[in-house]
Amino acid sequence: MGSEHYFSASPSSPEQLRRIRVTLAGRELEVVTAGGVFSPDHVDAGTSVLLANTPPPPAGGHFLDLGCGWGPISLSLALASPHATVWAVDVNERALDLVRRNAQSLGLTNINAVRPEDVPGEVSFRTIRSNPPIRVGKSELHGMLQQWIPRMVERSDGWFVVQRNLGSDSLQRWLAATFVDGYSVQRAATGRGFRVIRVRRHGSPRSEPIDIVA
Repeated sequence: MGSEHYFSASPSSPEQLRRIRVTLAGRELEVVTAGGVFSPDHVDAGTSVLLANTPPPPAGGHFLDLGCGWGPISLSLALASPHATVWAVDVNERALDLVRRNAQSLGLTNINAVRPEDVPGEVSFRTIRSNPPIRVGKSELHGMLQQWIPRMVERSDGWFVVQRNLGSDSLQRWLAATFVDGYSVQRAATGRGFRVIRVRRHGSPRSEPIDIVA
């Protein structure tokens, strides 16, 4: 893609649509991907680690997939919780189009694939699941997390997967220093060189994170 990145708003590289077989929410599926988006040939390792190390999502409410790409996290959430509304958020218009195509082909009507500014301000989230775009840079990444994590409802969890070699431990420290009052931050899992970081927004009285049941 040359100097173009998967977080470009309008990729100029050839679309090159392709169909791949994946397993999401315990189901074998065929989805469409394309060039100019993140990991177009398979579910990337970080997302696989995240999906394998998070509990089932709540039965309903609003969920957020921040940096959705072609949609493996969003599709998994929508399949697992058909009565929930999944907000698949990305700046890459091609990625958002792919999420919409995949949702339609799978008969999923509970996914909204939108740019960040198109999420209504009154929407709060019962969970965030994200393989965030680390390569946008530290300042941009921190700004994203500061924007979205406070929009979790009380007694809810955000789950973020980050490669260890790309700064997962420093990001965890930053999260713990930034989200102090009413939050807790901990490493929830490790695998294949990735860390899953859990950010808990507590209620009053203080609530504990959801345990993962093997």
